[in-house]
Amino acid sequence: MTHTILIVEDEEAVITYLTSELQFEGYTVLNATDGPAALATYESHRGQLDLVLLDWMLPGLDGLEVLRRIRKRDDLPVIMMTARDYVGDKVAGLDTGADDYITKPFDIEELLARIRVILRHQRGQQRQSQQLRVADLTLDTTARQVLRHNGIIQLTQREYDLLLCLMQHAGQTLTRDELLDTVWGVDFDGQPNIVDVYIRYLRHKVDLVTPHLIHTVRGVGYVLSADYR
Repeated sequence: MTHTILIVEDEEAVITYLTSELQFEGYTVLNATDGPAALATYESHRGQLDLVLLDWMLPGLDGLEVLRRIRKRDDLPVIMMTARDYVGDKVAGLDTGADDYITKPFDIEELLARIRVILRHQRGQQRQSQQLRVADLTLDTTARQVLRHNGIIQLTQREYDLLLCLMQHAGQTLTRDELLDTVWGVDFDGQPNIVDVYIRYLRHKVDLVTPHLIHTVRGVGYVLSADYR
């Protein structure tokens, strides 16, 4: 299986070198040279990326903010690359959700080893199918399959992402802004009521039977629960 790695780096020489080395190792490589381009590439290839090599100092939007926005959407592995060696920066990067941290200049063999470790760990996690369940509604993240009353529910990608978010936070009230940031991304500039529209789509597919699981919390947002009152 070929893994796809996104390199986010503003130095062309570094991109050229890393791209060459990673392609030689059999990886598919995508590039971005600033923060906004990194997020755009992430959005357009979401679900196809296996890892991001993310420089800290980027034009437009720094690496830490790019990482923060990715973490609002998923757990895609990220290795931070930076010339900074101040321990506080490393802690900030790791606390924001980086999976690893490597300080420039680094030996390419060390970086390749760190990539292999993360991808191996990721494969181990993927083998463990995560099955979310609320009452008789189940969502299998590996099969990307949703069942209720043992019948398969067909969802669009956006409906699936919204239901996944609700099920991962079952019993918790999520605001419209939280759902918007998680499912549509923090840069979404459409109408905020898109959340209400997709909740209605989901209800027509998930809550055709009782008990109804998706509930409106007036003035706040939505909660998915089997025993909400």
